[in-house]
Amino acid sequence: MTADTPLLEVRGLKKVFDLSRPFINRLIERAGRQYVHAVDGVDFSIPRGQTLSLVGESGCGKSTVAKLLMGLQGPSAGSIRFDGVELAGQPAGHPAATRRRMQMIFQDPYASLNPRWRVARVIGEPMKSFATHPDPTERRREVDRLLEFVGLSAADGDKFPHEFSGGQRQRISIARAISTKPEFLVCDEPTSALDVSVQAQILNLMRELQRELGLTYLFISHDLAVVNYISDWIGVMYLGRLVELAPAAEIFARPQHPYTKLLLETVPDISMAHRDMERPAGEVPNPITPPPGCHFNPRCPLANDRCRTEPPAFDWSGPARVRCHLVHEGRDGARPALAGVA
Repeated sequence: MTADTPLLEVRGLKKVFDLSRPFINRLIERAGRQYVHAVDGVDFSIPRGQTLSLVGESGCGKSTVAKLLMGLQGPSAGSIRFDGVELAGQPAGHPAATRRRMQMIFQDPYASLNPRWRVARVIGEPMKSFATHPDPTERRREVDRLLEFVGLSAADGDKFPHEFSGGQRQRISIARAISTKPEFLVCDEPTSALDVSVQAQILNLMRELQRELGLTYLFISHDLAVVNYISDWIGVMYLGRLVELAPAAEIFARPQHPYTKLLLETVPDISMAHRDMERPAGEVPNPITPPPGCHFNPRCPLANDRCRTEPPAFDWSGPARVRCHLVHEGRDGARPALAGVA
């Protein structure tokens, strides 16, 4: 693999959940099956040493993407290639040599640590499972080093998780995640359960780790301020689909999709520049029966008949990929797609 080859490439990723009632109930009620397309054809790649953040409303499929990448759930279709190795369709935890290089930081530091294990065992268990440090004495030395590396004390290894604050527990989770010397971390809203001041400490720690260890991140969040601080790339999701994918600076300076603009306009602004702006109304559609065409069309004030019937393609528009007829047709001052961009 060359330095220009993305570490992670995802193509056509889908996850469908069957929510149908039991067969007898459906027979009596003469009802059909019901499916939720939690992830509906997602494409993205992450260059080595960079951070891609996925943002969107609750239920848009961000965390499902994370679970699919880590093998916690199997995809219904699509490809997941990590450093050239295809992971889609592999059994959970396989291939082990590749899975060791991929780790995850979970959202809730209160639930992600085993309350019956001392911290040293929590951090050392991945090293034992992957046989990176088979000798117990050597493994404990590495645990002590990792605790100090994330800003805790080596003596903290003898304590239980309940003896720590939320921010300290998340530091323990980070130490556990990097214990196998991974190259790629999935961070599923790692700061959402923390106070603002503690969030800043954890984010600074994650950026420091990225610089020192050369880590690649998939960062999931609904907080655009956090995303703006840590991201190189941003993907905006809506009802299981990526609707915009662009460099972080481009998203904040020149958002193109109406839903991206809506998210940015809802960020608190001391100048109140957007207080009189007319925003898209309505609720997120039922994911079991999403609207035809563009999923966002019921809430988009610029939607036309094509938006209501024809799903838009996820095509290039300048440095961004956008799923919107409005953008690709150049309506309402939007930039048309640039010819020849691949």
